[in-house]
Amino acid sequence: MSRHNISTLPGNLQPSNPPLADSPIALLAWIYEKLVLWTDAYPWSDDEVLTWVSIYWFSRAGPVASIGLYYELAKADEVVRLPRTSVPVGLSFFAKDILLRPKAFLYAEANIVFESEHNAGGQFAAYERPDALADDLRRMLGRGPCSGGY
Repeated sequence: MSRHNISTLPGNLQPSNPPLADSPIALLAWIYEKLVLWTDAYPWSDDEVLTWVSIYWFSRAGPVASIGLYYELAKADEVVRLPRTSVPVGLSFFAKDILLRPKAFLYAEANIVFESEHNAGGQFAAYERPDALADDLRRMLGRGPCSGGY
């Protein structure tokens, strides 16, 4: 979720604003909107949607806990930068990803050893296209330290 995504829904994503924590219907509406708009026409069943809502609603931390980090980042005066990592990183890009950063930025921030682009899938690619993501992991890890790769 980016700063832009937070700013398109004023008020309902602030941890100090209770609608998501006070109403399971508000939470259902908020999550359903994301599942529909941020996927590549994935046919969500009622059970799948209710499972996602239940995970947020019944978690010990509650529904607003997951957005605290985004709220803090949105109100920060500067971009948070993490140190470059030497840990091998793989990238999988899906057609309907909601936030795509320039590849030059990604390569500057991490030790990219694998990259794959897909013509389908969205923000929830691990749910929408699990086989494609698993194949990417197999291909990336097939070149890993155990096989003498990298």
